[in-house]
Amino acid sequence: MRPLPGMRVPDGPHASAVHRYHDGSTRTVYWTTREVPYPDGRLIVSRTGLDGAITHANAAFVEMSGYPRDVLIGAPHCILRHPEMPRAAFEDLWSTVVSGRKWHGHVMNLRADGSFYWVYATVIPNVRNGRTVGYTSVRRKPSRRKIEALLPVYRSQLAAETGA
Repeated sequence: MRPLPGMRVPDGPHASAVHRYHDGSTRTVYWTTREVPYPDGRLIVSRTGLDGAITHANAAFVEMSGYPRDVLIGAPHCILRHPEMPRAAFEDLWSTVVSGRKWHGHVMNLRADGSFYWVYATVIPNVRNGRTVGYTSVRRKPSRRKIEALLPVYRSQLAAETGA
């Protein structure tokens, strides 16, 4: 994975871990407990190629991620993966869209500054001439009630994955 110049070590208390990605690459990620609220009335839109590399990022995506657009374009979408999100959620996402179906779910995303934000995401395959050529993700403001209901599920999945 290429270096991500937009990511910063957070000021104040934070956690860090080395993330290993599906392609074998690693990077150190930093995170805090600070949540950035999802802005009312905005949609975050991005597109990726089949490999998950970002090919399009709208202004809301750039703003919420905290990364400059030139860092996002070409970067793997998993740069937003928060360490407290279970891998099972992303395995479900990928198995659904690779099979040609639409996926919906709540995701906690990691910002460049180490803070996080929640989204309700819809991911669809982009099909041209009968072939999937990439994916589009549209994120909107999530339901706080659904997030609160999902937190224990995600924590349990994460504990099972890490053996904690």
